Amino acid sequence: MTQEAEVLSCLIGQVYDAALDRALWPSVLTKSFEFVGGSGAALFSRDKTAPRGNVVYDVGIDPYYKQLYCQKYIALDPSTTRYYFAEIEQPVGTADVIPYDEFLETRFYREWVRPQELIDFASTVLDKSGTSAAKFVVFRHERNGVVDDETRRRMRLIVPHIRRAALIGRMFDLGTAEAATFADTLDGLNAGICLVDAGGRIVHANAAGHEILATGNVLRAVGGRLVACDAQIDRTLRDVFVAAGQGNAALGSKGISVPLSSSPADLWLAHVLPLTSGIRRNAGMTYSAVAALFIRKAVLEVPSAIETISKLYKLTPSELRVLATLSEAGGVSLVATALGISEATVKTHLQHLFAKTGTTRQTELVKLVAAHASPIGG
Repeated sequence: MTQEAEVLSCLIGQVYDAALDRALWPSVLTKSFEFVGGSGAALFSRDKTAPRGNVVYDVGIDPYYKQLYCQKYIALDPSTTRYYFAEIEQPVGTADVIPYDEFLETRFYREWVRPQELIDFASTVLDKSGTSAAKFVVFRHERNGVVDDETRRRMRLIVPHIRRAALIGRMFDLGTAEAATFADTLDGLNAGICLVDAGGRIVHANAAGHEILATGNVLRAVGGRLVACDAQIDRTLRDVFVAAGQGNAALGSKGISVPLSSSPADLWLAHVLPLTSGIRRNAGMTYSAVAALFIRKAVLEVPSAIETISKLYKLTPSELRVLATLSEAGGVSLVATALGISEATVKTHLQHLFAKTGTTRQTELVKLVAAHASPIGG
């Protein structure tokens, strides 16, 4: 466990370095799949309004099969329906989505998985909206075996950091952050940002950060220190700043995503980037800062139409896959081909869907999905 802790601490540091230097993501993904146990890894997104997926970073994937997945097989991947209602940061394997015996019969397995000698995938949702999802996936080769409890445990150790680094990187949107231009870069960002020392003293804040402090709804400056309006949240921030000063290992145990308010209608979050290790150290030393706080108002997560319908009508995973595929592909034969099941099985699931939703035709099911996708219904 001591060796694991050392490897994990080093990996977490490199994950946060990648938040500032995107060129480091392939190396981070390599070390991630080695830590979890696998033959490759990827960060990619899926937008239901677009016909293909987008692989942002990947290692260990044959370019030919990556292109095939993005252009064709992402629509046939049974795990895609999972992301309509999956809990963020929770790792799952194929058997959590579809009975493994059924998975072996799918066209996706026969044509895309098996030719690569893959056997399973450990994946987790990093972020999602009503129409899109971003996820992190570790590919399991035959020599790795299927996803088990140990795989899930190791995924849980790194996924929160990967998610936060990705969110920070999206707000930062930089290549390499050089210390000499670090503060100037922060000043040009719309996100509120404050650089602080281990005692919480503000050593720099950008324009958006000053505006948040001046408003004083969630954070304010008191005697040059950053103070949360909520006393308990303020104590949490103090602990995080101290941990940031002690390096990646201490911060990893504390976590770096801090809610700044408790009202669901007005939720603010702070993502904390430590500046005491790796390539972040130069920037931190220049400004005597141990951490950068990226402050943003949380966007209310809008459930997808499929997620809403699944919960409302208590659909089984198999019924959900048929409904999701029907809404995108259309027709019994096309759904059967896409899912790798017989037309008779599709028809059986459709009968269950009709009974549960009070519909009688396939077109009514598609309209039901469309109606729930609209904020005003129909």
